[in-house]
Amino acid sequence: MKITDTARALNGAGISAFLRSLPAEPLLLGLGEARHLVGELGESRNEMFRHLVEREGYRSFAIESDCLRGLVVDDYITTGAGSLDDVMERGFSHNFGAFPANRELVRWMRAYNEEHDEKLRFFGFDGPLEYWAESPRQALTALYALLDGPLPRTIVTREALDTLLGPDDRWSNEATAMDPSQSIGRSPDAQRLRLIADDLVALLHTQVPQLSAEDAERAALYGRTAVGLLRYHYWMADTSPARWTRLSALRDAMMADNLRAIAEQGPALVFASNLHLQRNKSVMPFGDQQLEWWSAGAIAGTYLGDRYAFLASALGTAGDDTPPPDTIEGVLSTLPWDRCLIDARRMSEAITKPVPRVSRDFAYFPLDPAHLDAIDGVVFLKQAVKLGKLG
Repeated sequence: MKITDTARALNGAGISAFLRSLPAEPLLLGLGEARHLVGELGESRNEMFRHLVEREGYRSFAIESDCLRGLVVDDYITTGAGSLDDVMERGFSHNFGAFPANRELVRWMRAYNEEHDEKLRFFGFDGPLEYWAESPRQALTALYALLDGPLPRTIVTREALDTLLGPDDRWSNEATAMDPSQSIGRSPDAQRLRLIADDLVALLHTQVPQLSAEDAERAALYGRTAVGLLRYHYWMADTSPARWTRLSALRDAMMADNLRAIAEQGPALVFASNLHLQRNKSVMPFGDQQLEWWSAGAIAGTYLGDRYAFLASALGTAGDDTPPPDTIEGVLSTLPWDRCLIDARRMSEAITKPVPRVSRDFAYFPLDPAHLDAIDGVVFLKQAVKLGKLG
């Protein structure tokens, strides 16, 4: 089999043909990033999403960004609340609001919603964290407010909740990333808050019938986030060698919980690092350790089965980094298209014994020849010039 037999141009017809080749219509179509902030990939993603909305009935977009900040973007595209500049500044984590392709996507989604009754939705699905984590205040107090009434006050008063939370900066201390002794995640206040969060989530389940659909959706998000953040803070205080493996796994588990909730809204395009969306274990060097954990895609895919599909992305020449010819990326660079879509299930028949690519760009994660069976397809960009700076 020739490699050209497995590929097609990355356009509307190619995307629809790929979807028809899958065993079932996906509720979540994951598009992975081989590297964050690649301008050409962001542009291709936007074109793909427009086609999915206009031709395939997709109504949701999800990105590897703070799930609570994502509410700001969702409010803007559904109601017009705020300004585009403000939304791009407040509605994204990881500096993703500065990425031009994200700005163009939000602008287009808002314009679409102004002209259509059936609205598009926007979701962040990462937790409110970097290597450190934010205060659980927003999630806990918002959940408490939605359950306002006599029952929440039997668990904790609002005043007592504020006292237990204390100043936000004691939670979001960046030094905790490398120094667990500075974390308050196992303090008496934090332990008490974990119990309160659990009680509030349990109370939510008993009160769902009296909530509107919008309030129930948001309350569930606040509950997942509060519990997840407090659990993450607990393990930030851990001093064992397994600390970062545990934290990495917890982050992806939070992502997976959010993805499963997004799947309930109907077909969605999900955009995040290949490491988070792949079906196999994620592996990443971290100092003198090699971290391994199950990715969000692997977890969500276990529950969704054939209703989850994953397109990894790969780059040919990225900046001044050109792939050797015996790597997967090197072989794909011989294809006639600048941007193409490859059937990964057939690609292994056409590329025999590829060697792993070693990139000089620490932020780029090349395709792993050992795990091609864990992806459904590959979005390949022959050349990437617009590489944004991370951090």
